[in-house]
Amino acid sequence: MKHTIILMVFCSLMASLPAARAQDTATRTVSKTAQVAFRKVPQADLPGSVSVVDIPEMMKQNYMTYSLENMEAWAGGYNGNSMWGMGGYLLLIDGVPREAGNVVPTEIEQISFLKGVNAVALYGSRAAKGVIYITTKRGKAGRQQIDVRVNSGIQVPKAYPQYLGSAEYMTLYNEARRNDGLPELYSPETIYHYASGKNPYRYPDVDYYSGEYLKKVYGRHDLTAEISGGNDKARYYTNIGYNTSGSLLNFGEAVKNDRADRLNVRGNIDIQLNNYISVNVDATAIFYTGRGVNTNYWSSAATLRPHRFTPLIPLSMIEPEDEATQVFVSNSNHIIDGKYLLGGTQLDQTNPFAAIYAGGNNKYNSRQYQFNTGINADLGNVLKGLSFRSAFAVDYNAAYNLAFNNTYAVYAPSWNNYSGTDLISSLTQYGQDATSGVQNVSNSWYRQTISASGQLNYVNNIRDKHHLSAILLVNGFQQSESAVYHRTSNANLGLQVGYNFRNTYYADFSSAFIHSAKLPEGNRRAFSPTVSLGWRISNEPFLQGSPVVDNLRLTAAAGILHTDLDINSYYLYQGVYTLGSWFGWKDGAGMPATESRRGDNPDMTFPKREEISIGLEGSFFKGFVNIDGNFFVNRITGNIIQASVLFPSYFTTGWPESSFIPYVNYNNDKRIGFDFNARFSKKLGQVNTTLGILGAYYKTTASKRAEVYEDDYQYRQGKPLDAIWGLQSLGFFRDQDDIDHSPAPAFGQVQPGDIKYKDQNGDGIIDNRDEVFLGRGGWFGAPLTLGINLTAKWKHLSFFALGTGRFGAIGMKNSSYFWIDGEDKYGVVVRDRWTPETHATAKYPRLTTFNSDNNFRSSDFWLYKTNRFDLAKVQITYDMAGLLRKNALIKGLGVYVSGFNLLTVSPEREVMEMNIGSAPQTRLYNLGVNAQF
Repeated sequence: MKHTIILMVFCSLMASLPAARAQDTATRTVSKTAQVAFRKVPQADLPGSVSVVDIPEMMKQNYMTYSLENMEAWAGGYNGNSMWGMGGYLLLIDGVPREAGNVVPTEIEQISFLKGVNAVALYGSRAAKGVIYITTKRGKAGRQQIDVRVNSGIQVPKAYPQYLGSAEYMTLYNEARRNDGLPELYSPETIYHYASGKNPYRYPDVDYYSGEYLKKVYGRHDLTAEISGGNDKARYYTNIGYNTSGSLLNFGEAVKNDRADRLNVRGNIDIQLNNYISVNVDATAIFYTGRGVNTNYWSSAATLRPHRFTPLIPLSMIEPEDEATQVFVSNSNHIIDGKYLLGGTQLDQTNPFAAIYAGGNNKYNSRQYQFNTGINADLGNVLKGLSFRSAFAVDYNAAYNLAFNNTYAVYAPSWNNYSGTDLISSLTQYGQDATSGVQNVSNSWYRQTISASGQLNYVNNIRDKHHLSAILLVNGFQQSESAVYHRTSNANLGLQVGYNFRNTYYADFSSAFIHSAKLPEGNRRAFSPTVSLGWRISNEPFLQGSPVVDNLRLTAAAGILHTDLDINSYYLYQGVYTLGSWFGWKDGAGMPATESRRGDNPDMTFPKREEISIGLEGSFFKGFVNIDGNFFVNRITGNIIQASVLFPSYFTTGWPESSFIPYVNYNNDKRIGFDFNARFSKKLGQVNTTLGILGAYYKTTASKRAEVYEDDYQYRQGKPLDAIWGLQSLGFFRDQDDIDHSPAPAFGQVQPGDIKYKDQNGDGIIDNRDEVFLGRGGWFGAPLTLGINLTAKWKHLSFFALGTGRFGAIGMKNSSYFWIDGEDKYGVVVRDRWTPETHATAKYPRLTTFNSDNNFRSSDFWLYKTNRFDLAKVQITYDMAGLLRKNALIKGLGVYVSGFNLLTVSPEREVMEMNIGSAPQTRLYNLGVNAQF
């Protein structure tokens, strides 16, 4: 913290330098270079399978709240979850492994998406599934510039789950009991009282999503100030930002203690010490505080039935003559609004309402400190084009909870109606009111990241024909985390050699020599080579001067990356023995024994990513059309598994349970796909328009698996990696005769109205052997992702819209909202239940108070397609700079209104917009102002 304060003070002093000391060069301009692995290259010469997004330019029309917000509509090949469907990527901020939430969009200069093997090879093992590199802003030589941005918006819930009220629930619960051969639990008179709504305290009908407990909207606000400038000797940049957001809860402690605040301070300085040496010093501090209540309201809202208890008991309905009850009132610490006691029952002594009113509050604190420094040395005196760069970073991240945990009493009323009016005869108290005033500390956690790299760079042009580049580097990082024994580490040497002739013919060799402690000694090091070739066809004589083709380049890349990313733990190559006991000969007494849990494998090696990709980029009709895209095929071979089918049966025993089966390299995965990005720019009259259409498609295959099934259709080999397996439904059982003449279910007894399944193997039994491939779950992102962005500018007014589409995956309706049995809360979906009268139109199984293992299991009955198109953003911006006087204090001024998450178009929109057990999805309506000084 001390170093952070010193740096921020120094940055502020630098910011106060008179403008006269700064050169009158242009301020921030759009970068013409792009960050790739350990170097910057001209954007025109980007390697294949790399996408770059200019965030400051984008933010002129597209205000963002999150660093990777809607990037699938800007970077081809990124689908919001992964790149090329590979799974978890390595995210770097200024070259250091960090998290996307560590930086906000106003701090970002550029985001690079490195997808192919050649693009990521220099980062070593941990980058084998792609790299997202976020480059933060730095100061530039020029006059001092101050940018201020203010936003204020409201979050509006999109949808809530819909549950049955008390009377309807009781009616259908009675039906469920009748289905089970049980007597009804609720009498018609009881149901009538709950339906009448005359006394909601005696006959509660609690709607957890009503305006009685929730606000219609809540606020979100942020403020950012950026200060930058400098000269040839020193340049500085400072970003100070604050944002806050509220909550939908509208009662008790939640009114003042349910919100989140984030303060960030980022500063960096670049200093040219002399003609040969420059240094940079960066520091960031992030302070996040999340205040909340001591209960999970949304989880309770999805589980507590509406008739269970009344949240509040009115004092006005207590009989004045009941002295014992009056003592409860006078001794209570929690008289709500001077009119109510807290309600509950013996089974609901703790409940979300009482907890929010009287249970205290908590505060989640997260503190992050990030420090970077680097040295650059020009070694041109040794060899023309030679330079050295080193970087070192240390991050500290700590979090903990502070909470006041109060206990409280709740009361269950006994009612009478002697006088014709409902009155409370007595109260039964559960629990005690107690406020200790002691703040408890819990869930303390920390993480430390240390990252370092050093590299020799060589860049030289010979007669403007031969362009040479080379990098020799050492790179590594290590993360230590509380309660995690082994650090996460990455260490590698890297070599890159590049050549291009007249910006026409390109060749690049990038490689890494890696090390991993997850493998046995002797196999802990591996070499990962990659190569990339490029041909700018538009520079050839037969295309020069073409009225159609402005630029056209073809690239190809191939390589092998060794990686330990999917090795889930350390020491898997070692056999494990534990102390057990066997029956002995002496009166059945136990005898100590040593039992094997797994075998040794000293030959375990790295899994490998083997890949070939082809890329095409071009510009046509004088910039009217710009395209780029990639086609790729890759395999992940040698994934680590422990499979009994690969070894004789005597490698395992039953009791005592023992196993000599080792982990081995066996499983192979395959991916094939493409991405594309097309941009159209045209001036239509006085309107400048830009349209971007991009997308990515991938197909995965489990190309090799260790498995033995009796039926061919159950083999996972040859099926997608994100395959969903389940039973094939045949509707509902019509009657007992239908059940008697159908295959016997292995998942419990069935009745008419239960789901009937297809016997795939004809053995007369419905069990797990009848599960078949149902579809792709899209666990690595939707198979097909599309993005569209449109910008139209007329004079000082601009319009921006952004949409994303996701297609080709399926989901399972398996949340508590759909899978209902026992005493679960009933959603409105049960209105379509099966009954003898609705057997022809029913869409939901019969109701039951027993466990319904037959109905609620993976099957195509519960499947739905997750195809959707989202209108993710619309923004209208007005540039007011033309209204300002020359030489005024304010150099630029813009105002904008924007909407986020506005519309989802999908046949299953209601399912996809509905959160069960968590806060709802929201739309954000925002008003912002941006000013430059």
